[in-house]
Amino acid sequence: MAALLFDDLLEDFRSTITFDPMVKLQEKQAEKLPVDYFEFYNAVSSVYSSKIEGENIDFDSFYKHKFLNVPYQSDYTKRSDDLFKAYQFILEQPLTLENTLKAHEILSQHLLPESQRDRIRNNPMYVLNDEDRIEYVACPPSKVRGDLEQLFEELEVILEQKMDAIDSFYYAALLHLVFVKIHPMQDGNGRTARLLEKWFLIERLGKQAMGIELEENYYRNRADYYDNIRQLGLEYETLDYQQALPFLLMSVLSLK
Repeated sequence: MAALLFDDLLEDFRSTITFDPMVKLQEKQAEKLPVDYFEFYNAVSSVYSSKIEGENIDFDSFYKHKFLNVPYQSDYTKRSDDLFKAYQFILEQPLTLENTLKAHEILSQHLLPESQRDRIRNNPMYVLNDEDRIEYVACPPSKVRGDLEQLFEELEVILEQKMDAIDSFYYAALLHLVFVKIHPMQDGNGRTARLLEKWFLIERLGKQAMGIELEENYYRNRADYYDNIRQLGLEYETLDYQQALPFLLMSVLSLK
């Protein structure tokens, strides 16, 4: 069975990076913020991951809601609040399949009925575009659980390996991409995939990785974000991961 977290593109990925990501992270940590560093960037992650999914929320309002106690209608903030709780969860918990399902349960509190939270789907899944046409045919239901379990078995091995920051960005982005292509949940797959990318970086680089604004970068460049995901192909069974390099580079190059 072919590896899902493959290293085929790692050499090309490394040759593209001409700066030290850790230096950029240290510069970010030197920022003077009026609130807790981790909670601030947790809020950034929560808002922009929500906005990618079309949520009507802006960072200024959410900042006032979380840090200045400015009241808003609960419908305006509830899904970003759920994501905020999920990002808090990953700061304290190891990255495992069990904990990923728990994180999905947290972030989908106001997205899915209770019966579909933290549950792996057993039905076909199609991703539609803005014109309501099929953009992607996800992993068939007969393979979802097996491929998801394989992904996390490979992840467990990779997390035990020594790697530098550049390797960490490669595998974090690949984890995001493979998870979203499996599309194992009824909804919340994109939110969970971005959470997983951040989670992997926290595991490898420490809590300072919370300051990596990958969610905002994906939102600001969402045309490229979706185009780069789309480049792999229309159907799960025929995906060409050799086309994944532009997507894999998005987060690390945003630091530069």
